[in-house]
Amino acid sequence: MPNIKVLDMSGNDAGTKELSAGIFDVEINAALLHSMVRAYLSNQRLGTHSTLTRAEVRGGGRKPWRQKGTGRARQGSTRSPQWTKGGVALGPKPRCYRAAVNKKARRAALKSALTSKVKNGEMIVVNEINVSEYKTKVIINMLKALETGKKAMIVVEARDEKLIKSAANIPGVKTAAADNLSVYDILNCGSFIVSSGAVDKIEEVYA
Repeated sequence: MPNIKVLDMSGNDAGTKELSAGIFDVEINAALLHSMVRAYLSNQRLGTHSTLTRAEVRGGGRKPWRQKGTGRARQGSTRSPQWTKGGVALGPKPRCYRAAVNKKARRAALKSALTSKVKNGEMIVVNEINVSEYKTKVIINMLKALETGKKAMIVVEARDEKLIKSAANIPGVKTAAADNLSVYDILNCGSFIVSSGAVDKIEEVYA
């Protein structure tokens, strides 16, 4: 089983923690991670884009000139796609981009993402992330002490409103509960900060 160093919120050494090999030391499946990220990004799309076809554009009911004898190409309407103010040919219409990923694949991808963070040295375990008041400065000081990158994800054992609102104003910082992790968010952050209790919760939920 892999071991990882544990720090406190001030960046001081607070011992080590043993991680579950079945979650934090599995074979990384790059293809599965790619499909999960694609599915996540597809599911973020609203699909509300829409253009007007020649049948939906206002006007153009009269034939612009007679069929023969003018020397010009025959035209039936000034709202054909080749005309200015004409309809759009083959333009986008409202549709659903939703992509489904089965539960087994989602769980395997999550384990691969967590393993990649451990192996790349981007996972930081904090003995306890305690925010006693709504104060952004507390989180900023913690991030400075832990020497995180521009993008960081803070994971705690359960939903914490004080933590969520304290970190909400910091660009590039996301928060999550241990039982509601996203593969995309894990891979997208430079520093994956997890409380010791959250590590136990992750091992309990995803074992």
